[in-house]
Amino acid sequence: MERLKALASEAETVSSAASVLGWDQETNLPPDGGPWRAKQLSWLSGRHHEMVTSEAWKSAIEEALANCDEEDSRASRNLTEMRRQFERKQRLPTELVERASSLSSRAKQVWSDARKHDDFLRFAPLLEELVGIAREKAELWGYADEPYDALLETYERGATTAKVASIFEGMGSELREISQAAVDRFAANPVELPAGPYPEEAQARFNREVAEALGFDFSMGRIDTTTHPFCTTLGPADVRLTTRYDLDDFTSSLFGVMHEAGHGLYEQGLRAEDYGTPAGDAVSLGIHESQSRLWENHIGRSRAFWDRWFPVACKHFPQLEAFGLDAFMGFVQRSEKSFIRVEADEATYDLHILLRFDLERRLVQGDLQVKDVPAAWNERFEAGFGITPPNDREGCLQDIHWAMGGLGYFPTYSLGNLNAAQLFEAARAVPDIATGIDRSDYAPLLAWLREKVHCHGGTLDPDEIIRDATGNEPSPEAHLRHLRKRYVG
Repeated sequence: MERLKALASEAETVSSAASVLGWDQETNLPPDGGPWRAKQLSWLSGRHHEMVTSEAWKSAIEEALANCDEEDSRASRNLTEMRRQFERKQRLPTELVERASSLSSRAKQVWSDARKHDDFLRFAPLLEELVGIAREKAELWGYADEPYDALLETYERGATTAKVASIFEGMGSELREISQAAVDRFAANPVELPAGPYPEEAQARFNREVAEALGFDFSMGRIDTTTHPFCTTLGPADVRLTTRYDLDDFTSSLFGVMHEAGHGLYEQGLRAEDYGTPAGDAVSLGIHESQSRLWENHIGRSRAFWDRWFPVACKHFPQLEAFGLDAFMGFVQRSEKSFIRVEADEATYDLHILLRFDLERRLVQGDLQVKDVPAAWNERFEAGFGITPPNDREGCLQDIHWAMGGLGYFPTYSLGNLNAAQLFEAARAVPDIATGIDRSDYAPLLAWLREKVHCHGGTLDPDEIIRDATGNEPSPEAHLRHLRKRYVG
């Protein structure tokens, strides 16, 4: 096991170096630096892939498994998952990994330009290549029913397309009813935030105060500015959050920070001594997203949270004082139809994901051609929302995920919503946690999440984590209950 940990540490040194370059690409890279950065990331991806698919890696895993204490289930599960990941990665040739990395770096720049100019045709050739690479990978990995299964497995261990489709179809009708009721309710009593400006410096101070109160450790992390907010881990004690600022609406950045801090809290809760192995890594994006959604929505958009934090916000932004808490809660819990996924409220958000799941599944299957994506997007959006995007920038070009090569990623957002609601409902049933939440003391909740979710890393499957933490199989019921209670009444 010591030999395997040494190999894992060496591989993670390469991987984390690539992560630093990726973080810099999204925060500081000048426009003309893109081609060289693509070359750097492609080379590092290739070297990392060679390391984790080598015969030395394979023999170390097998030797560690042969000598593993049968009574140590955590160690056994860790090694078994390492072997599964090894076998999956070994099916991809290094040439394909390097080609995919290089293409993704180029595609992100082309996508950004296409989005800026509202020109899907600029991005279409790259998307053709990205879909082609996704199909190549799916065939090499293998799948039970359809190629999308293999891509989904990349982000959500144990999930199948059929299972996700069944969940989404089962809750789709009720989601549409809830979202329409929520939109109608807000339209009857619309609320607008007091006029800005909300200075960026004041927003940054307030964001940090809130993130620290949630438990984010700034001795092992920081917040920077970017166009598309994200959280990334650059090492076992280096978790980076990013945000963007809207001078007319401070809540946009605040909720973004609370969302990314949720991801960051999960990363900081993983065991540093297991870094580089599944035990020290998040199990899936659906579980990762459950943490960000729990803190952003179940905590951040609640009345209990703002009972404590609205007076603090007023000190940073004096124009809020005359507005009042009741009106502010109407703004925080508003529901409106939006063309943009990242601007969508809780009540309408999942409808955006159902659309993307349907389209990218058809893309991978070959039932939808890339050239037909804009029309298919608009048709599907009209069916789900009753409105049609005015352009591709606010339609099929709005997300970076396909440019990243992230086909199979989108469903994890809604799976995260379901998991967040189920976890929060179970946690709030514990009296000390409920009392803490009502008093804006989040330490008991964070401790519960550390014990029930974070500490396991990837040694349990996502469904096991939810079942063990809540006593029930994963289900959309808690999420639907939450939406009905908050947005319909």
